Amino acid sequence: MFFAAQIWWDFGADAYVNTNKHIRLTRNRPSQMGWLWSRLALTPSNYVIEVEFKVSGDSSHLFGDGLAMWITKERAQPGPVFGNRDQFTGLGIILDTYANSKHSYSFPRIVGIIGDGQMKYDFGNDGDSQALGSCSANFRRTNVATKLKVTYVKDSFLDARDDWTDCFRIEKPSLPTAPFLGFSAMTGDVSDAHDIISVTSYSAIVSQPDEPRNKHKKSTLFASSGEGNPGTWLGFFFKLFLLAGVGAGGYYGWKEYKRRQRYSGFGGGMGMGGMGNMGGSVRSPVSAGGTGMGGYGMRSAGVNGGFGDYSSKRY
Repeated sequence: MFFAAQIWWDFGADAYVNTNKHIRLTRNRPSQMGWLWSRLALTPSNYVIEVEFKVSGDSSHLFGDGLAMWITKERAQPGPVFGNRDQFTGLGIILDTYANSKHSYSFPRIVGIIGDGQMKYDFGNDGDSQALGSCSANFRRTNVATKLKVTYVKDSFLDARDDWTDCFRIEKPSLPTAPFLGFSAMTGDVSDAHDIISVTSYSAIVSQPDEPRNKHKKSTLFASSGEGNPGTWLGFFFKLFLLAGVGAGGYYGWKEYKRRQRYSGFGGGMGMGGMGNMGGSVRSPVSAGGTGMGGYGMRSAGVNGGFGDYSSKRY
């Protein structure tokens, strides 16, 4: 994140890099403002943005003002709306920690607003009348960083999640083509530290509406007659061939096992014949003192070679 910040990102005003930790947009001091903007535009039509951030401060009752995430046509134009320009063109997701008026909901608050380049932000009502989606979220003074995930599918929807919990969804939003991604924060009379820890963006691949979400089809051994699926029949014949091969291999192994058993018994008879004729010469088909099987063994081609060389005999 921090090496990339020097290459793909610009930051300014009171923002600074705390190496190996975060990019701090504002310190916990009054009247601070900082921003962070991508140098390259978001070129995919559909994309996902994930950001880890942290808002921290000493006070438990007086703090503010908040930070914002921007997906807009303009970039790096400081202003009064949480450190960014007013009358922006595109999406602003405002993470507001200070309520300027009384509301029926609690703060901190996440608010989604789409600007057309002419609309001015309603500071008095914290953008309530302009919000296309919002939710209350406890992202201040947490032990771990908070994750915000934004998914945009062109001409379809925009979805925002806080720590993977649904926050709001905007149907068929209109965002600029190839917008820039930015973050900004501001403090007033009250203050907080606003940190960006990591930012990840990637293109989203969307299936056609008439296609199943899971393209991996379950394979079956037999295809129904109504489908006539060639791929299924090919799999059936392959499995049948594989089964036949396993059967043939098993039968051959059994025959080989029986053959080796027969030769093992034959070698044992040869040994008995040898023992019956120890120290004698071969004069007849049946050795003196040997059994019939031992005599048969002595007529084999391996007699002259000795029974200790069983592996070199040929039958």
